[in-house]
Amino acid sequence: MNRITLITGGARSGKSRLAEAETLARRPADGSAAYLATAEARDAEMAARIAAHRARRGPEWEDIAAPLALAQALDDSDGRGPRLVDCLTLWLTNLMLGGHDIDAATDALLAALARQRDPVVIVTNEVGLGIVPDNALARAFRDAAGLLNQRVAAVADRVVLVACGLPLVLKDAEQERKGTA
Repeated sequence: MNRITLITGGARSGKSRLAEAETLARRPADGSAAYLATAEARDAEMAARIAAHRARRGPEWEDIAAPLALAQALDDSDGRGPRLVDCLTLWLTNLMLGGHDIDAATDALLAALARQRDPVVIVTNEVGLGIVPDNALARAFRDAAGLLNQRVAAVADRVVLVACGLPLVLKDAEQERKGTA
């Protein structure tokens, strides 16, 4: 079974629902799954989004806040079942707004992913398909998100692009090993 899955797509494309289903499918019948949340409720709209996600998930999920220390949260939760990271671009936003070293944090994340025994499903946004942003911060974010997504996709066993609620598998190491891709 693929250990690391990256699910990408645009806003409201169905990424989180697919990621939740894939994560739950990997848990033992009597087990739970962990939701590593990177979002921070910085305003009322984000607080409402977080509440809606929690309500949709239900009680079989353990919520773990990981707005910055994502690599540590992965390491701390490994061995307890599958995890869902939602989402990398919010994590990147937190890093950028806090003035953190993005390259060092990405290196730590990739090292943590390499250590994981239990499955990890990661959600990210594909932000580079639209027009060029009109300000330097937005362009820096778009570029950093693209590079982050490329680095995580390179180490992921499976990469899925979601558009209009439909998944398109871009990479599947398990199928490639079987010679069926």
